[in-house]
Amino acid sequence: MQTILGSGGAIGTELARALPAYTDTVRLVSRSPSRVNPGDVLMATDLTNKEAVNQAVAGSEVAYLTVGLTYDTKVWETSWPLIVDNVIEACKAHGCKLVFFDNVYMYHPDTMGNMTEGSLVDPVSRKGRVRARLADKIQAASKEGSIRTLIARSADFYGPSIKDVSLLTESVLKPLSQGKKAQCLGRMDVEHSFTYTPDAGKATALLGNTDDAYGEVWHLPTASDPYTMKQWVEIVAGYFGVPPKYLAANKFIVRLIGLFVPIMKEMSEMMYQYDRDYIFVSDKFQKRFNWTPTSYQEGIEEVLSTNY
Repeated sequence: MQTILGSGGAIGTELARALPAYTDTVRLVSRSPSRVNPGDVLMATDLTNKEAVNQAVAGSEVAYLTVGLTYDTKVWETSWPLIVDNVIEACKAHGCKLVFFDNVYMYHPDTMGNMTEGSLVDPVSRKGRVRARLADKIQAASKEGSIRTLIARSADFYGPSIKDVSLLTESVLKPLSQGKKAQCLGRMDVEHSFTYTPDAGKATALLGNTDDAYGEVWHLPTASDPYTMKQWVEIVAGYFGVPPKYLAANKFIVRLIGLFVPIMKEMSEMMYQYDRDYIFVSDKFQKRFNWTPTSYQEGIEEVLSTNY
């Protein structure tokens, strides 16, 4: 059996679809889990509860931590360390391997234009410092030899199973589909990588079932030569047959809006990711597994035809 902790989001969904190729039983764990495959085992669990996590991991060969918390710095600072500690302890108790689905918040802003597994870890945001501490905990457990762990790291992502919580969906796809202007952050002339969620799910499952992948950080397969945000707007607008109009908010505007809109207040410290090229490099994974990521053209066509 293999278990997904935090199975309700887009990544958990795509991972669940991929895992039956490797295991007879997939256990989906979240506050309100729903089946993805007919034979999935469901377990409603609060991952901040140590005993509940212990029960959720019991009997598992591999546990995948893909939970997404509310985009709130205080929640991240209090809940994330607790969840990761609970999962590490449960994996130790049951001899279970751990795969942690991660983002790029811990990288220094100067690395944004060429992010690799070796990029400088020196976060400038509170959320980034949380992510760096989590990665340290997981890698320390691996180095101690108490459990086997790996980190699967993704860029911002997009895909057909995403209904919200995606930069591309919320800022470009939804407004343009309604004939409104795209609502973007930062500069429109900079390139921005996006990981395609079906690729992320399949690749995470592959890593979790590859013995020599453990003990390392892996960038999940992501297409090279990303579009600028202006190009994303033009492509999507062309699909809907609407003018490629947009509004782009700089850091000052985001801070101003944040006085009234909590989520924008949370975005203020992350604006360095949208005022420069954001290029995510997955050469290590692609070479190791002979994998070609889904192209942006193919990916966006699938998203638009599926959801719009």
